[in-house]
Parts: sequence; structure tokens; C-alpha cells
Amino acid sequence: MTRFPNLILALLMALVAWVPAVAQTAWPDSAPEAFVMAHVDIETTGLDPAFHEMTDIGMVYTDVDGRELGRLYVRIMPPHPERIDPGARAVNGFDVDYWRANGAVDEAEATARILAFHRRVAAGRTVMFTAYNAWFDQGFLSAMLARNGAAWRDLFHYHVLDIPSMAWGQGLLQTRGSGVAEAVGVPDETRVPIEHTGITGADFNVSVYRALLVRRADGGLDRP
Repeated sequence: MTRFPNLILALLMALVAWVPAVAQTAWPDSAPEAFVMAHVDIETTGLDPAFHEMTDIGMVYTDVDGRELGRLYVRIMPPHPERIDPGARAVNGFDVDYWRANGAVDEAEATARILAFHRRVAAGRTVMFTAYNAWFDQGFLSAMLARNGAAWRDLFHYHVLDIPSMAWGQGLLQTRGSGVAEAVGVPDETRVPIEHTGITGADFNVSVYRALLVRRADGGLDRP
């Protein structure tokens, strides 16, 4: 008869211990040093993360002010290269022989490199996943990690940041990368397929992010 009251007491004690921890959670506005921005870009064999696969990934980690903390580029041999969509090939120049000759690794090794890089650079800080088409990059990376025994959520905060949304919030009603680049005065990402990689995309994202920070600081934010 005493077990049920004891169970309730234990649950109440756990709740009391949990509530202060939630209330004291740091956020970027109060503790920016506790956060890292993971600027990520990927190339793939198509648009569907349930069918297509990643062919590379570029990651540039910065602090919230855009100062670089570390970078990683991994060229990946997809498990099913035959699934390449002609449109994807036209963008990223995927070719099995070229990938093999230029250091492509399988998904398991790519996952291991991503996890090792993340642990080293994040160093226990909260990491905000940041990308140009965030849902796209997050979907493919999450799928690859899951296939290889890892979880996207174990690496990144549940809030995901999207570069065009940041620009939109400053009154730049652009969605195309070239349009945003022109609006903030940074060079557009290369359109040469074989040179258009995850790391050129991640670098582009960082450049736009930094430009948006400067624009906001200079009072460039458009207000009604």
C-alpha cells in the first residue's frame, strides 16, 4: 500500500529538480558564447531524402557573430549512385569515377568524420543548424545519420535557422541565392557543376550571414 504514495513523491521530487533546470536554460540573447552556428550545405542525387542520397557535405562552424571555429568537407559515395537525377547531376556534376578518384568515402566513414568534427569544434556547446534550404539539408543529413546509427537531434538544437528567412526578416523579399547575394553585396556561389560543392555552399551561407549582421548593425533593416 505504501508503494503508490512513494511513487508519487518520487515523481514530485523529480519535477522539482527538473523545473529549475528548464528555467535556467541559456539562450543566444543571454549567453551567446554557449552557442555555435553550424552552417551546412549538401549536394545530393535528387530531391527526395527517402530515395536519393548525399554526394557531399560542407560544414563551417562559427560563433553567433560569424567568426569561424572550424570547417569540414566530405565527398560521399552514395550507396545507390544509379539513382542520380539528371537535374541534380547538372547542378553538382556527380560522376562515379570522378568521385572515386577524388577521395569519396562511404556513408559510414562520412558519418564518423562528421561526428568527430562536431565533438571537437562544438566542445559541449549548443549547436544551431543553419542552412540556405534548411529543411532540405536537414532531411538528407538526418536520413544519412540514421542509416549509420546516429541521430541528428543528438548533434543539433531543435530550432533550425534558415538563411532566406533571415534576409526576409530584414525586408529582403528574396529566396534565390543569387538574389540575396546581390541584395547584401556578396559574390554568388559558383554555378560550375563540378566546382559547386557542399563547402562552397557553406562558405556562401556564412558570407550572407555575416553580411546580414553588418546590414542590421548599420541600420539597414527595413521597417514599415
